[in-house]
Amino acid sequence: MLQQESLFIEDNGHQLHLRHIYKPTTTGKPGGVPVLMVHGAVENGRIFYTEKGKGLGCYLAEQGFDVYVLDLRGRGKSTPLINAESDYGQFEVITHDLPLIIEHIFTLTEQPMHLISHSWGGVLVASVLARHAEIITRVRTNICFGTKRSITVSGIEKYLKVDLFWNRLALRMAKHKGYLDAKKYGIGSDNETQKSLAHSVAWVKRGPWHDPVDGFDYRTAAKNTLWPPTWHLTGINDSVLGNKVDVKYFIDETENCNAKLTVLSKRNGNAVDYDHIDILTHAKAVDDHFPKLVNWLNEQ
Repeated sequence: MLQQESLFIEDNGHQLHLRHIYKPTTTGKPGGVPVLMVHGAVENGRIFYTEKGKGLGCYLAEQGFDVYVLDLRGRGKSTPLINAESDYGQFEVITHDLPLIIEHIFTLTEQPMHLISHSWGGVLVASVLARHAEIITRVRTNICFGTKRSITVSGIEKYLKVDLFWNRLALRMAKHKGYLDAKKYGIGSDNETQKSLAHSVAWVKRGPWHDPVDGFDYRTAAKNTLWPPTWHLTGINDSVLGNKVDVKYFIDETENCNAKLTVLSKRNGNAVDYDHIDILTHAKAVDDHFPKLVNWLNEQ
């Protein structure tokens, strides 16, 4: 039977929350290879699990993996929650929070981990790996669901969701209240700070992959990164937030020769034409691409 517990890592006035999901061994302790899961923008770790045992995180734990699901700073059960005084963005996640969590899990388990991310979480993870070469030794594989950095596709949906809302209106809403109250307006499962929103907008607009805070050149660093085996998956119906064109563009940008791309669709033999969210939450995913993911992880 699966066990779930909340772990809290204290760090300079913040608590970062990890949902630990595992199937106990005969000793009652976790076993198996560790997995760290990282959510995207206006989300939290619940995209990967439920307390009733559903989701990719719980599925992997059932297969024997030792799963840790992160709530990024101020999201989910990480405290304090994002508010008008939250003065941090993705720079702090890339340079501090994610390296801290990866090292924490490595210390707990004493073995390298698989990294699994959704949407913008994959951009944050790739940025960490490009910027912190020493972390590569802690990583077995890198799996990304619907991950892109810049959005280059066009159309009315892209104009409404990205050009009009995310790149303009959301910034005004965040400035007015001090943060983007995405939960209140039903545009996400969690909120974003002004800085995290501004940092993501800077990268979503097609331009150099440079850090908005200190100018670090991730594009150049990526050329010299020894990337772990990487698998990008996206849905055929993910027309904007994880369009296959932009996922491929991000793979090319990272110059990751160890990366492969799979587009999940009925035409390609899947049960469903998946979109940006149900690629992780659809009931049929458990019998569709989740088993293939487990097989691939076990092969690495």
